[in-house]
Amino acid sequence: MPKRLTEEQVARYWRDGFVAPITVMTEDQAAGLRARIEALERAHGPLHYTVKPTLFVTAADEMAHWPALLDAVEDILGPDILAWDSAFIIKEPGTSKFVSWHQDLTYWGLDKVDDVVSVWLALSPATVESGTMSMIPGSHRTHAAHRATADADNILSRGQTVDVAVEDLARAVPIVLRPGQMSLHHGLVLHASGGNRSTDRRIGFNMNLITPSVRQTVVADDTALALRGTDRFGHFRPEPRPTSDFSDEGCAFQAAVARARGASVNADPAGRLVNRVSRQRA
Repeated sequence: MPKRLTEEQVARYWRDGFVAPITVMTEDQAAGLRARIEALERAHGPLHYTVKPTLFVTAADEMAHWPALLDAVEDILGPDILAWDSAFIIKEPGTSKFVSWHQDLTYWGLDKVDDVVSVWLALSPATVESGTMSMIPGSHRTHAAHRATADADNILSRGQTVDVAVEDLARAVPIVLRPGQMSLHHGLVLHASGGNRSTDRRIGFNMNLITPSVRQTVVADDTALALRGTDRFGHFRPEPRPTSDFSDEGCAFQAAVARARGASVNADPAGRLVNRVSRQRA
């Protein structure tokens, strides 16, 4: 029996490539986490798209280890879970920035498509007006060809875009979330997001979670954070948990990871991996 999801939700994930909304914390708990993150931004600068804040932000580490969140992920991946990547994804109010239709696993260098789950946890309302993600059911069954496009408002570094048929666009589902709710999506599901036309920041915490059997095919000595269960494979160098916000040790480890990923992106004309300015998320 599933721990957090219903059997119907598990079936829907594998059928559609995503499932939402899933409530994993109260709105008050989400508001408290948002307040801590925004206080850090006032002290240290923006956290939007910074690589792996779990290494130096205690609120990110707490969310990564949130029991209800991990229970839902376990219903999809099983009991052994690593966090391969994480990021705060923040759209300021009134921005026209968007993310074109794409599939994440085109870029990440991970070798097992069904052993990767993306979490998107809302810390503020994610609505159509604020630029929430939309996803096309069933699109995770096919790995589509991507092309580069040029648009200054496209957040993707090379404007990586899949040409989506009109009939598929008509089936797209907006992922509307209240603070404290999350979505889970497959790394090959087609998704996109629009600008934030609301008066509030759209703040989300994103993680890409994997089973320990997954291998990295591009970056040497890649790292991951153990969240639950046992790593019997050792394909990723273990990451430390932060003892305080912006500690010297956590920031140094994070900077080294960001440099390694940036070098891999610059050396890879396909742009399969992500760094601070080249994120493949909505």
